[in-house]
Amino acid sequence: MTEPETLYKLMILYMLKKVNFPMTNPQLWTFFESKGYTNYFTFQNTVSELLDANLMSKDEVRNMTLYEITRDGEEALQYFSNEISEAIRGEMDEYIRENKYQLRNETGITADYQKTENYDYCVDLLVREGKAVLFEMKLTVPTEEQARILSEHWEENSQNIYAYVLKRLM
Repeated sequence: MTEPETLYKLMILYMLKKVNFPMTNPQLWTFFESKGYTNYFTFQNTVSELLDANLMSKDEVRNMTLYEITRDGEEALQYFSNEISEAIRGEMDEYIRENKYQLRNETGITADYQKTENYDYCVDLLVREGKAVLFEMKLTVPTEEQARILSEHWEENSQNIYAYVLKRLM
């Protein structure tokens, strides 16, 4: 029987490998919490140990931290994947299948804004596929309220705007 902490490491690596795009800490934690596998402290400790062992990497992008499996992590997962029971794999596969589109959008479509030297606000709107930036648009607006509104509307309108720009430029 695998120690729980080792199992949690393998489960995180499995999820990162299975989705094939970076995930955030809350996205990973939501699965563990929903199934009652462990507490938040143990989960965070497991994430730290995976990072320290170079089995997964983290990347700070805008206002979020993205985690990806590394080559070493893939090798470890390949070697020890049989330590994850079929039942647990099934739960993870179902969670990913039911939430993959939402998980991808949460990390693939981002909006952030900050105050500039001129006391207006720069809004950075981004569409990403994995780590690759597909589309980025920066807009300057005079008020924080306008910056907030643009950021809030980006997720629901990003695909149409991206398609429109491509069509007009082609």
